[in-house]
Amino acid sequence: MIRTVILLSLVLGTAACAVPVYEPEPVTPQQWQERQDRIARQQAERDRLCAITKPEDPRHDQLCNSIPRDRP
Repeated sequence: MIRTVILLSLVLGTAACAVPVYEPEPVTPQQWQERQDRIARQQAERDRLCAITKPEDPRHDQLCNSIPRDRP
């Protein structure tokens, strides 16, 4: 019984690692533009959250680590 549980947990544990998260490459110029716009929106949101987060907040480093220090 224990052997079956261990084997089952190993199979399920490795199965989760075997399935990659796949985001297909954009094909058309419109898809590339939508991708670039989405990336720009995500970066703008990170910049905004970094600007309003106090330095003593534990999330500050996480939010601001991708922003160059010379940025205003």
